[in-house]
Amino acid sequence: MRYETATALADAEALGLLADPTRRKLYELIAGCARPLSRVDAAEAAGIARPLAAYHLDKLVAHGLLEAIYQRSPERSGPGAGRPPKLYRRAQREFEARTPARDYRLLAEVLLEAAGNGGSETRAAVARAAHEVGRELGAEAGERGEPLEELLRRRGYEPDTEEGRLLRLRNCPFDRLAGEHPELVCGLNLALLEGVLDELGGKAEQAVLDPRPGRCCVAIRR
Repeated sequence: MRYETATALADAEALGLLADPTRRKLYELIAGCARPLSRVDAAEAAGIARPLAAYHLDKLVAHGLLEAIYQRSPERSGPGAGRPPKLYRRAQREFEARTPARDYRLLAEVLLEAAGNGGSETRAAVARAAHEVGRELGAEAGERGEPLEELLRRRGYEPDTEEGRLLRLRNCPFDRLAGEHPELVCGLNLALLEGVLDELGGKAEQAVLDPRPGRCCVAIRR
């Protein structure tokens, strides 16, 4: 219990950093980019000086919101290339700040455990329910005139640039649960996005299972 309380306080402190508009802008730039960014790139994109960008970026790293790596460009290798530049990317860990305490993940784990032990009929019912929820999300977005990419971004999928006709999703909103119940959660995720596409994409877009490291297990084929 003490550990959970300490973690919650640390998460709240970390998320509190994003109240600063400059830090939030830098964090969103890094999180929204498919590749790690250097201090120079981040500063230019945010329209601020490099030393100020470095200060805020390192603050976000210190609190676990970003990760720093050293990586040299393929064009600059071999003797005399110098030290690899410091690059920043979004941290993979999750942050939560709630009061009073709620444990929806535990509830989800219980339900997934029950569904996993319930046989093919139970799993089919879960898929149907996920598809229906997806249709509702798509219908609501359609009423607002919200495009598919914006809906995906708002739901935490972080749509990436397309590879040919394949739209990749850089983040899985159910990542931890997918790691514990991959077949069930990935199937549920697929059904959910199929429902969204039934409302927004029509026959021109199709959700497919195409798991890749560091990506959502579902991609969208156009």
